[in-house]
Amino acid sequence: MKLISCLAAASCVVVTLSATAGPLDKTECIAPAKPGGGFDLTCKLAQSALQEGKFVADPMRVTYMPGGIGAAAYNTVIAQKPDVANSIVAFSGGSLLNLAQGKFGRYTENDVRWLAAIGTDYGAVVVAENSPFKSLKDVMVAMKADPTKVVLGAGGTVGSQDWMKAALTARAGGVDPKTMRYVAFEGGGEALTALQGGHIHVFTGDAAEAGQQIKAGAKVRILAVMNDKRLPGDMANIPTATEQGYNVEWPIVRGFYVGPKVSDADYKVWVDTFTKLMATPFWDKMRNERGLFPMAMTGAPLDAYVKAQVAGYRKMAEDFGLNVVPAK
Repeated sequence: MKLISCLAAASCVVVTLSATAGPLDKTECIAPAKPGGGFDLTCKLAQSALQEGKFVADPMRVTYMPGGIGAAAYNTVIAQKPDVANSIVAFSGGSLLNLAQGKFGRYTENDVRWLAAIGTDYGAVVVAENSPFKSLKDVMVAMKADPTKVVLGAGGTVGSQDWMKAALTARAGGVDPKTMRYVAFEGGGEALTALQGGHIHVFTGDAAEAGQQIKAGAKVRILAVMNDKRLPGDMANIPTATEQGYNVEWPIVRGFYVGPKVSDADYKVWVDTFTKLMATPFWDKMRNERGLFPMAMTGAPLDAYVKAQVAGYRKMAEDFGLNVVPAK
């Protein structure tokens, strides 16, 4: 916009004022994987809820930045978009596990601003609809007989949370995780496609992610959820791993972070926005529809939670003989 100030007929000063976009203007959510997985689900929940509550004037844009199971997005935000206030990035417990192992390069959990945890999911053991495996015990019996004949796969490499879920399950069933056949995919969506195509036999993914895909027509079945008790709603009939004799639990926090140089004022706007959003009457319904379970945490409490989780994951990674890196 231009303002023209004329002190005299022959003397005018042209002043150009630039409009400054606020953190809730033209918002973007970055999903650090290809469409169809848990990061996509997390972004689309925020997209729908922010619009429903009229917290944003324009619908939030969801963009996809696959690469390194979250590493590409983490590095890009820190190095190239550290102060972009209207861009939030989805993270999960798997992101924190990868940070504990140094899989995001030289950056650690201290290099971004942790914004909000909006729900939690739980690990799940999933097979194709036509799979001969009817229970988790069937999978474990087959793996124990010959681990090379059962191909597991998920959206993460060795040491990722999906690999950890497979490894913990195998170990609970008396199978050495080092003998597992495991195929890594860029995201849960790719792994579920491979499962339906018969390229892998078992998907160790997330319950909500698998449940959403089933609702969308995916021909898969959930054999077990990794929680201490059965999940409510649509998954109430799915037994836990513990019920089937395998003591494996894996909660999966889902939320967002922003760049390290986002101002305190803009960061507070986002924190306040998510705090208000998760207290609205419609929030629980929208979260439940996506298979996520209650967890609402923002700002400093979330930052403390993240730091504690990463420390715990470092210890777990050490127990499995994986590489870990100390926090800076």
